[in-house]
Amino acid sequence: MLITREDVLLAARRIEGRVRRTPLLAPAGRDGVWLKAEFLQHCGVFKTRGAFAWQLASVESGALGDAGIVIASGGNAGLAHAFAAQQLGLRATVFVPEAAPEVKVARIRGYGADVRRVGTEYAEAHGAAVEFSEEIGAGLAHAYDLPEVAAGAGTLAEEMLEDEPSIDTIVVAVGGGGLYAGVAAAARGRARVVAVEPERCPTLHDAMSAGHPVDVAVSGVAADSLGARRVGDLAFAAQQAEAPVSVLVSDEEIVAARAALWAEYRIASEHGAATAYAALLSGRYLPEPGERVALVVCGANTDPATGLTSP
Repeated sequence: MLITREDVLLAARRIEGRVRRTPLLAPAGRDGVWLKAEFLQHCGVFKTRGAFAWQLASVESGALGDAGIVIASGGNAGLAHAFAAQQLGLRATVFVPEAAPEVKVARIRGYGADVRRVGTEYAEAHGAAVEFSEEIGAGLAHAYDLPEVAAGAGTLAEEMLEDEPSIDTIVVAVGGGGLYAGVAAAARGRARVVAVEPERCPTLHDAMSAGHPVDVAVSGVAADSLGARRVGDLAFAAQQAEAPVSVLVSDEEIVAARAALWAEYRIASEHGAATAYAALLSGRYLPEPGERVALVVCGANTDPATGLTSP
């Protein structure tokens, strides 16, 4: 299924008043890029948009019963769905891998969700979530590969292009590809998309090379938020409709970008959110002279004490 701009606009109407319209920071300093400050979103992550879009659509259709919703997550999607469920008065059960950061798990519980740790990576937690949802009759959400979830994520790109229509290029990090699919839908025909992935979990890059989604090994500093084993069908359809510029960055470049976001902007991003900036900082993506580039800083669910120090 291909997500369209009409899907994004529908999601925007659905979630209006439920999410923050985050600021687009004007270019400053040596980089000369706009920054979409999505780390200021409820729950500190863009996924809150898609969580509300899917849950509200499910409530409207009557698809959710007393068992509420179940989702598997590396952390951020679980946060977003737990928060949305709390706001909508729904039960939420969140499956996370054993290695999910405690800073995220504690917040998920704080929103009233039941948290269950299963497996070593997202795919194992997802399998357990599917089984559990079938047992109790709950609505099964997906961290990135549902139309409403991706369209909800795409609303941030719609805001970016409303705020600054002259933007030529939007740079986003890719894990399972929900954010990329939504941004691609909003930007199609208006701005190019640069899809940035860690070298150690390159789901979209490898799918583009193979001609179909493939499993990849998952590891590295950004695996807690970008560690999908396989790119979603929505993201794969988006790249078939209009190929993005695909960029891979190393763990070292991600760590350097995270530190630079703090040193230069005082943004305490998580590694996954710094991945997009790493493409520019490392020179893996070199804008053309005069190219007007915007970067999505998509999450800040991190412990600032780990790897972030004042210069």
